[in-house]
Amino acid sequence: MNKWGKFRGLVVFAGIIMLLSLAGCKSSKKVGTVESSGTKAYNEFFASMQEQEFHFNTLSARLNVDLNLPDKNMSSRVDLKMIKDSVFQLSVQPFLGIEVFRIELSIDSIKVIDRINKRFVTESYSGLKGQTPIDFNFYNLQALFTNHLFLPGQQAISPKQYNHFRLEQENGLAEVKTKDSMGLLYTFTADGEEKLLATHISEPSDKYMLQWDYQDFRLAGDQPFPMLMDIRLLENNLSKGNIRIHFSHIQTDMPLSMDFSIPAKYKRITFAQIIKAISNNSN
Repeated sequence: MNKWGKFRGLVVFAGIIMLLSLAGCKSSKKVGTVESSGTKAYNEFFASMQEQEFHFNTLSARLNVDLNLPDKNMSSRVDLKMIKDSVFQLSVQPFLGIEVFRIELSIDSIKVIDRINKRFVTESYSGLKGQTPIDFNFYNLQALFTNHLFLPGQQAISPKQYNHFRLEQENGLAEVKTKDSMGLLYTFTADGEEKLLATHISEPSDKYMLQWDYQDFRLAGDQPFPMLMDIRLLENNLSKGNIRIHFSHIQTDMPLSMDFSIPAKYKRITFAQIIKAISNNSN
């Protein structure tokens, strides 16, 4: 498998999020970035980082998604609903709050409804294995959306797994690094309160990279949450496009309805066909 093949699976996941945009309850109190006053012991650092994570059982939010590509710029409203470690749905509403696509990602599958063309997709991740030859999974995507540290391919991180990471603390910041079985390098940057500021994923030659930055931390309830996420896909350090996700109307631990009923007359198609339909809808 060539180097692009190794990174292709990550691009598929990034592409899902990018293509979603094609088609609050925000606290006024801003939370700043804190520099560390000194280095922490290895286990103490990771225990503190997990303690500082955004905790929730359910989460709902309104997203305003701005997509910027070399040849086009566009925006869409997306409603997000998430049940931790189970499922999350995104309702893509680019026109006056009218749903055009509904996407559901669960632990083992992805489903998409294309309401414009009355079609749908339901496909297991194992069925997409040729497109996603990496450890990256549902739990890791959930972690990206909720500002969590993660181990590639794992559901959670136990204290026994802290040794899978390399920790470097310098100049008031910390970098946490790990690799997956395909050789992709994951670098997480945290501030002096072990608050995650960025996740950087690159293939071994550094030709292809995904940068996911967390900004504009504000209190959602009594927990800091990044109300702005800036996602960039790079090739040879040149931007191939970026997505800015603005969060608002965040609610946690409220009952959620996760309906994904498919009308009887809708036609089932493949994942590749639905991606093409979403892409064409952006033109």
